Amino acid sequence: MPKIWKICSQDPKQQVKLSNALGVHPIVAQLLINREITDLKEAKDFFSADLSTMHDPLLLKNMDKAVKRIARAGAKGEKILIVGDYDVDGITSSVLLNKILRQLGIRVAHYIPHRMNDGYGLNEHVSRIAVNEGAGLVIAVDCGITAHHAVDLVNRQNVDVIVIDHHEPNAAELPAAFAIINPKQRDCPYPFKHLASVGLVTKLAQAMLGRESSEHVLDLAAIGTVADVVPLRGENRVLVKSGLPKISATKNKGLMALLELTKIKDKKLTPFHIGFVIGPRINAAGRMDSAQTSLDLFLSEDSQEAYELARALDKHNVQRQAMQRNIIEEALALAEQEINFKEQKVIVLQKEGWHRGVLGIVASHLTEKYYRPSIVISVDNGIGTASARSIDGFHLHEALASCAEYLEEFGGHAGAAGLTIKAENIDPFRALINQVAHETLELKKLMPTLVIDGEIPLSMVNLELAEIIDAMAPFGEGNPAPVFCSRQVTVKSRPALLGKNTLKFWVCDNDYAISAVGFGMGEYQGIISAGQKIDLAYEISIDDWNKSPVPQLKLKDIRLSEG
Repeated sequence: MPKIWKICSQDPKQQVKLSNALGVHPIVAQLLINREITDLKEAKDFFSADLSTMHDPLLLKNMDKAVKRIARAGAKGEKILIVGDYDVDGITSSVLLNKILRQLGIRVAHYIPHRMNDGYGLNEHVSRIAVNEGAGLVIAVDCGITAHHAVDLVNRQNVDVIVIDHHEPNAAELPAAFAIINPKQRDCPYPFKHLASVGLVTKLAQAMLGRESSEHVLDLAAIGTVADVVPLRGENRVLVKSGLPKISATKNKGLMALLELTKIKDKKLTPFHIGFVIGPRINAAGRMDSAQTSLDLFLSEDSQEAYELARALDKHNVQRQAMQRNIIEEALALAEQEINFKEQKVIVLQKEGWHRGVLGIVASHLTEKYYRPSIVISVDNGIGTASARSIDGFHLHEALASCAEYLEEFGGHAGAAGLTIKAENIDPFRALINQVAHETLELKKLMPTLVIDGEIPLSMVNLELAEIIDAMAPFGEGNPAPVFCSRQVTVKSRPALLGKNTLKFWVCDNDYAISAVGFGMGEYQGIISAGQKIDLAYEISIDDWNKSPVPQLKLKDIRLSEG
């Protein structure tokens, strides 16, 4: 799909000001400006990413109340039941909370719902499990913010509930929990609103064990933060930048086994390795069977057991990939057959029997291909379970709130959500959410926009520039890898297709030549040829595969040059 190139305006005066004050290259100063970081203190904090800059955890509404209740549980010898979600954020949050509580001498039990059998998060089974475990307190992590009925059931058993959740709360009413820790709730003074649940559990560790305690949980905190695709700004950047080096040096036997199995133990780890290597394997257990396997992995104290559990996750991931491919093919065929793209801005697809574990991945694929919000529903016994993904300009959670009359449950964020719906309500829901989209989503927003940090001559791309840009790392949501463009460059070599869909060729500008690689861009092989003039948008990467490092263009878009 063609992309709109949005090239950021340059601000030479502000560049000089930031460059001189921070002692950074003018290009880095402009990258800060492009990311709306112009305040000097914010810019300094961005580069330092120091744990000491994190806010006082007691600024979180109800944190003091939660700390006192947990301390009381410890003093009374109560067992605490930890209820976590089955994704990476939920698993890492559960493991970190386990570590905190055990350090305080508190007995712990765990419950991770089975995606197929139990549904999402804090559900109606929790009250029974709490009683059976003899728990005096339930702590829900990465779930619970909309679980009114489940919280009421637990309360009826004279068991208190603490909810630690970063999902969007219902503006009208919160569950009747003993304490809710969520920076997005009304009247919470905590300055940074975008922590993942694992970040909130890290704040709990700081409140209960002191700030220095966060040093010992940074490996899993970084993994959960990156995998949940929260903005890598503010305190999330601190956790990830501080935590990435801790992953390779981890003492967690489960994580050590996973690094060894995936052969990344000795690599310099980046958010890429979490998002595409570690995270999918942790998620795979909950997608294909029970996330208990992932929890057991990170709680294991035995190296051999941990390696066997890591192998089980890897096997689940292979199964997930095969199932995902099949369902994506079915969904694409269904979309081409059923969706009127001129009339419908939101894709809503349904089918009996689609595996619920991969619906989010399928929705992401549809959104990426068609660049419009996508909702993928699996129907079983008259009830549909769905995952949804969105685009910039369409707040998914707000849109679902506008359609609440047709939904049994829903929750999530601006860009991703989940819901349950009766089968007979799917058609009216489809009509209403498209009506909402027609009223709120401009047509021009249905064209993907590629934000470009600046136009530079090809000859400017070298190892020094790549190293200068690396000062902005780690890159991810909220701090994307810088993208540049160069125009009127010449295709020097015949484009070659590597693997299934990777394009590689050389380009030059006068006497300067550099290799370019485009992942998922095989379609361009028949469009460009040696000797042509093209415009390129790209990230600057370093190719050090079996050789000394050299710069390389990681392509984001290709256009035939005009004139």
